[in-house]
Amino acid sequence: MASFPTPLTAGNSRVKEARKLARRSFRAEQRLFLADGPKAVEGALSIPACVVEVFATPAAAEQYAGLLGDAAVTLVDDRALASLSDSVTPAGLVAVGRFLDRPLADVLAGARLVVIAADVRDPGNAGTVIRCADAAGADAVILAGDAVDLYNPKTIRASVGSVFHLPIALERDPLAAVRAAQAAGLGVLAADMDGRDLFAADDLLAKPTAWLMGNEAWGLPDALRDAADEVVSIPIYGKAESLNLATATAVCLYASARAHR
Repeated sequence: MASFPTPLTAGNSRVKEARKLARRSFRAEQRLFLADGPKAVEGALSIPACVVEVFATPAAAEQYAGLLGDAAVTLVDDRALASLSDSVTPAGLVAVGRFLDRPLADVLAGARLVVIAADVRDPGNAGTVIRCADAAGADAVILAGDAVDLYNPKTIRASVGSVFHLPIALERDPLAAVRAAQAAGLGVLAADMDGRDLFAADDLLAKPTAWLMGNEAWGLPDALRDAADEVVSIPIYGKAESLNLATATAVCLYASARAHR
C-alpha cells in the first residue's frame, strides 16, 4: 500500500484541489466526487477504475488496511481529512472517485423494476430512495428533473453504499424518463393520491414496472401523473395525512418485489 511517509496537511495543494470537490460546479467540471467514510470508500473501490485516490489518516489506514487492499492511499493529518469530510465525526477515509452514472437507455435495458424519482431535492431522501431500491432488488434508479446532485456527499452517505450497487441514470426531463421506460417495456406506475389501491394491484405489480415518485413537498405534476400508465395509492389506515417519500418508495418497491417473486 503506497503512502507518503509524512501525512499531508490541509494546506497541501493536492488536499486543496480535492477539497474543491465539495462544490457541485467543480464536481461537474472534473467529473469527480468525494466518497466519505469506510462504507462509501469500500463501495467505490468495488467498482473498477472508479477510485482515483484515497486520503486517509495514519490511524484509519491501519484500521481499514483490509478494506483498502492495494489501493493508492495518501496519508493526511486529521485536520486535512476533516477539511475533505462533511461528517461531524469523520471516520478518517475519503476517496476521490470518478462519476458513475450511466446513460438512461443502458439502465433501462432488460430492467424489470426501476424507480424514477422526479424533482427530488433533499439529498437524504435521494440517498435513501437509492438504498431502498437496492434493498428491494430494483434494477436501476433514475434521478429525473431538477433533482439533487447524485454526488452530493449527503446523498452518497444516505445511500449507505447502495449508490455503488445498482445502475443510476440522470435525466433532466422527467417526461422523457417516463417515455423511455415505457419504450423499454416497463409499465409506469405513478405513486400518488386517489389511485388504485396498491394492495389490490397484483396484476400490475407482477409486470415489469417503473415506479414514478414525485417531489417531497408537492408530489407529481399533472403532466407526469397523466403520462403514467396507472396511478397507484398506498392506503392510509390511520390518521396520518401521508407517508414521506422514502417510506412510500420502500412500500411500493417491496410490493413489486413480492409480486415478482
